[in-house]
Amino acid sequence: MSNLLELLALVWFMACWLGYSYYSRRRAADRPCLSNTLDLYREDWMRVMLRRQNRIADASVVGNLERNGAFFASSCLLILAGIITALGYTSQAMEVFATLPFSTVPSREIWELRLVTLLVVFVYAFFKFTWSMRMYNFVSVMVGSAPLVEDSKTSPAAREAFARSAGSICNLAGDAFNLGLRSYYYALAVVAWFFSPIAFVVASTVVVAVLYRREFCSDALQALQDGKVFDEALTARAEAAGKSASASKTNA
Repeated sequence: MSNLLELLALVWFMACWLGYSYYSRRRAADRPCLSNTLDLYREDWMRVMLRRQNRIADASVVGNLERNGAFFASSCLLILAGIITALGYTSQAMEVFATLPFSTVPSREIWELRLVTLLVVFVYAFFKFTWSMRMYNFVSVMVGSAPLVEDSKTSPAAREAFARSAGSICNLAGDAFNLGLRSYYYALAVVAWFFSPIAFVVASTVVVAVLYRREFCSDALQALQDGKVFDEALTARAEAAGKSASASKTNA
């Protein structure tokens, strides 16, 4: 019975993780959130960059964003090393954990399942952070190859296309970084599993609630939004996505 509760808690965790990821993507298509609001800022950043003669500041900002991903990726490697070490010393780790208050020591199989779950979460985070780093590297290349202000051979339409392309790559990098950060939140929920499966279920639910509030209802979102300008931009983007989907269905 206890093993069944452990597995049900794991299923609930996976439902929270995958379910919220799906929900947040769908919800962002028609409602302002941190992700799509920052997407608009990044695209506008690329347009402003094309109007600047000196782009050292832009390259510096991209470098800082890339270093943030590098920091978290390095942290993931250190954490993974610790988890793998703990897997090699399962018996000793269980004995130490048994001395902690409010902790119950499960069977060896369940203990190892907890560690493997934590391992998977940080492996996922590592891949997301490194992919974010690589895409910010792409943005650096695009900033370096951007047409100059005095380049008369580049039409306004070509400049707009370049800004949109660079903004899209920057947005993808930001989204990957965001998913990596979310993994740290979910990892904290897995840590609660080492105390009890009930704590694991509660922590998973709390993590989703915190992520939802910060993404869709936070003060930071209100500060980033620019009122009607962003509302119109989001509406236009949603309509464009709808037209694109309709065209695809028609062609199919």
